[in-house]
Order: sequence, then structure tokens, then C-alpha cells
Amino acid sequence: MAYLKTDCGKSVYYEDYGSGSSAILLIHGWGFSCRAWDNTLPALLGAGHRVVMIDHRGCGLSDKDFADLGILAIAGDVVALVAELGLESVVLNGWSLGGAVAVEAADRLGKRCAGLVLTGGATPIYTRKPGFEAGGTEEDMAGTVAALQADRIGFLAGLSQAVCAKEVGEPLVDWMWQVFCAASPMAHVTLGQLAQLDQRQQLAALALPILSFVGTEDVFVAPDICRWVGANNANARVVEYEGVGHAPFIEEAQRYNSDLLAFLAEIA
Repeated sequence: MAYLKTDCGKSVYYEDYGSGSSAILLIHGWGFSCRAWDNTLPALLGAGHRVVMIDHRGCGLSDKDFADLGILAIAGDVVALVAELGLESVVLNGWSLGGAVAVEAADRLGKRCAGLVLTGGATPIYTRKPGFEAGGTEEDMAGTVAALQADRIGFLAGLSQAVCAKEVGEPLVDWMWQVFCAASPMAHVTLGQLAQLDQRQQLAALALPILSFVGTEDVFVAPDICRWVGANNANARVVEYEGVGHAPFIEEAQRYNSDLLAFLAEIA
């Protein structure tokens, strides 16, 4: 197993498949792990891509007891991992909260970031802001965090059942629940930061190809949030999946992989 040693002495788990100076780096959503991409990894490797997957601080096989579990810190780990592996060019793919991580990391990486994929990305905002009324409210987010703290296991069980809009079967839902449960009990800190998130200027200014995947039945990230980038960045386009929820890489794996590979081929 491979670990990145961070500045604070704690370790972040990652997996690195393939070789070469360029790679696609996959960043999972809140509370999950790099196992989110198990349906995506074989297709990317089959097409000849080097693939790197990272577990957020406090998630998966990464250390759980980080003092800083914030979105900016996770983005810093992504940037540090790119440097650690000597990658000259990366495409970042962020799911859910991982989308916010990917936007911050792409901004810091500059020209080393060749493309950005947002898969149900919780960016540029998550709760309503002046001039952007999509999403919930800061009060909603505070209630969510409180419910998570009050009954973590029950909350995560309900969360797992709501991720997919399409029927995926009880074994897969149970698997998601187990992965969520493996995250640090302090991961609510990371989730709570979405209330204040506002990456509108940052995301609009990114001068690189961007692909935003939208599930029309996503109950976690309002579809209009995922559509925003297509209307506000000339380098971006949106792909919508009708009847799909928050995990298109699970619900429509074959189509998702095809669209992702087509995007990667365009910017190669």
C-alpha cells in the first residue's frame, strides 16, 4: 500500500496504476474512499491511462486523526501527491465534495492541470448564495451535520440508500454504507465546510477543458449547480444523464466511462 506523508506527519493513502508523466487523478466524495472508482478504473487502464486514486484525510485507508480535515487541506494533499509522483500533467476528476477539492487543486496546479472533470460536483456553491439560488440553505447544512452527529450510523445508512436514483440492489447499498462508516467520526467537519463554499470566480476563471456530469435526479447536489459551469466557463461543457442520481459512474457505468474516455481523448 502507498502513502503520502503530509507536512503534519500524518499519512494519506493512494493507489497508482500504470506509468508515464501524465495521469488522471480521481478524487472521491465526502466520507467515501477511492473504492468509488472501482467501475471506472478498469476502463481507464484499458484505454492506456495512468490512474491515481486518493483517499481524503479521515477517509478510507488514510489516517483518521488529522487536525485539519478541511477542503483546502485535502486539495493540498492532491497537489502534493502530483509533485510526489513527478507528474507533469494531470486531469482531475472530482465527485461530489471531491469536485470542490478538484477545483481548488486545479487552480493551484496551474498549467500542470490539463483538464477538469466534475462528477456531480459540489461546486461552485452548495448552499444558496446571493445571485445563485440553487441548492439548500446554510440552516439545512447545519441540520444535516447535527443529524450526522446525533446518529452517525443511522444517518449514513439513509445516505447510502439515497445516493443512486436507479435501482442498484441491496448489496451495493450495503457496501456503500460500510465504506461511509469507515470514515472518521470527525468527517462532519469537512461536510460542514460546504455551507460557506463559493468557488464561482475560481471556477469561471479556469482556463482548461472542463466536463461536468449531471444526474437529473441528484438529491445531494442540485442539478443547476452542476450546470452552472457550462454557462459560466467557455471551456466547459455539461453532460446530463436523465433519471440518474448522484453516482453516474455506478448507475450508468458503461455510458459514464465512454463519455469520460472521449473527453480524455479530446485533450490528449
